[in-house]
Amino acid sequence: MNNPQLPFKCTSQELEKAAIERFRTHISSLPAQCQIFREPWNHSTVICIDFVQCPHLLDTLKDMEPSLVEGVQALGLGNAIIFRLGKKLMGWKNIVS
Repeated sequence: MNNPQLPFKCTSQELEKAAIERFRTHISSLPAQCQIFREPWNHSTVICIDFVQCPHLLDTLKDMEPSLVEGVQALGLGNAIIFRLGKKLMGWKNIVS
């Protein structure tokens, strides 16, 4: 069920990629080295921002938390933001609807 007018295939994986790209566009200061993905936590979905490729930017981007929350809310991407260095959890921000 692909729509030829859309710039992507209508699969859940392609929709996920498009949503993450919109988030990157909304938050233009996110470096390309930061990996962004969504994952389920209990009954919620969270946005994970992994700084394993750019650990020196973690504190700077954590200071941009209000903009990140705004982007997640605007796109309906999750209920929280997780800041990671690989598998190590470095911060967590719940998003109140």
